[in-house]
Amino acid sequence: MFTGIVTDVGEIRSVEARANNLHRLTIFTRYPREELVDGASIACNGVCLTVTGKGEEGGRAYFAADAADETLRITTAQRWREGGKLNLERPLKVGDELGGHMVAGHVDGIATVIAREDMTDMARIVFQAPPDLSRFIAPKGSVALDGISLTVNAVEGDTFSVLIIPHTLAVTTFGALKKGDDVNLEVDTMARYAARLMGK
Repeated sequence: MFTGIVTDVGEIRSVEARANNLHRLTIFTRYPREELVDGASIACNGVCLTVTGKGEEGGRAYFAADAADETLRITTAQRWREGGKLNLERPLKVGDELGGHMVAGHVDGIATVIAREDMTDMARIVFQAPPDLSRFIAPKGSVALDGISLTVNAVEGDTFSVLIIPHTLAVTTFGALKKGDDVNLEVDTMARYAARLMGK
């Protein structure tokens, strides 16, 4: 489990296409190399990936992870390329502060930026959600976008907006986010279960 509080912005070192539509990724990170353990999970733009190796190049640590067919199909990982930036978060430990909300790292789909309004040190960003996911998004509710825990500001049909504070703009990839960009969307787990129970 994660909390949607980004702790590093990594850089994609390489993307290697392998058999069976598998992509082997290596990602530079500021996490200490000795703390990168095979089998551990790291959320990469909200996608929970498993560490399968580690190394160092030019004084920078990196880890390897595999993105399989299902991940490539429903997330933006299909378009990740060398040099791209990724929001990174290591999993929650027992006793850690829960600063965001409970995030599984299981992306539900892709949302698209349809508008961005830059204000003094802040930004209001409007997203278009897939129709089958928009019913899980409510004003004042939580969403994870590219692994960032955010509070929904307003909802209208399949669109919703969020306000991005200066700190988030500075320490995540959202500072460079623009109209037309896609982000990984994970809806709030409680909203999904509530909808399921009401459906029953």
